[in-house]
Amino acid sequence: MKIFPLTLIPSNTQFDFMRVRWVGLIAALLMLVVALGGIAVKGFNFGLDFTGGTAIELGFEKAPNIEQLRGKLAAAGFENAQVQAFGNGTDVLVRLRAEQGQGDKLGNSVEQSNLIVTAVTTQENPVVLKSRETISALVSSELTSKALQAVLFVLVGFLIYISLRFEWKFAVVASITTLFDVVVAAGFFALTGREFDLTVLAGLLSVMGFSINDTIVVFDRVRENFRTMRGTPFEVFNASINQTLSRTIITSAVFFLSVLALFLFGGESLQGLALTQMIGAIVGTASSIFVACAMLTVGPLTVTKQDLMPKARDDAELDRRP
Repeated sequence: MKIFPLTLIPSNTQFDFMRVRWVGLIAALLMLVVALGGIAVKGFNFGLDFTGGTAIELGFEKAPNIEQLRGKLAAAGFENAQVQAFGNGTDVLVRLRAEQGQGDKLGNSVEQSNLIVTAVTTQENPVVLKSRETISALVSSELTSKALQAVLFVLVGFLIYISLRFEWKFAVVASITTLFDVVVAAGFFALTGREFDLTVLAGLLSVMGFSINDTIVVFDRVRENFRTMRGTPFEVFNASINQTLSRTIITSAVFFLSVLALFLFGGESLQGLALTQMIGAIVGTASSIFVACAMLTVGPLTVTKQDLMPKARDDAELDRRP
């Protein structure tokens, strides 16, 4: 019995992916250069989690106009205040970075809160200060350090795991493609100037998991086909990608639709997380199809049958195979 989206992509496709391997590698290299350039030149628009500052929660009697609130805050001296609605629409979160303090008048979080309440309150729509939270620069610095440690820990873990399960060439390629997916997703935030906060970091870590899972599925089929198929490495790579193509695309499409719903209906506070995962789903799928196996045909990373034969088998078994 055929079930519609499971048969949307035929299981017996025969695309010659290896024929365009250099196109995929060059395109990936260009994307990587652009992403790294954006990160190096423009940098990230870090949120309060990384810069420190003050988060002020306001409760309005009626749902306010967010753009009008931004205008009122700018007129009161808070030009770069970040304003977003959440909850039932009457609650508003105002975030001020540490560098936005302008002398003693704006440097104190209590005075900041009073000035903000005064700036946005009206007789028709009174405001109540619900909470105020200050994040110190020391805490922000620690969060940044922990974030970098988390990324390095995940990469090293992937490298060790894949080396044990497959072979070191696969481990190197899988780590490179995973890092590529993360850098491209992060580069998007640098180039567009969107806020980079802890939800985006969480999205990048989930992208790493999604990317490595996609790549391992293809590599597992490559290893299996190398041991059972008679043919050149290019034929084995093509067969492996085609055999997993349906699974790869359907899994990525379902994941993408899930985070798209989160992006559209999850509120502004979750948009960074959802957007990161959507970018990661697209880039990760493309890299597992067009980049990962292509890298296994280049220079010292070139994989042969001898690399993938079971270690317990003797030389006679290796000689028997073409």
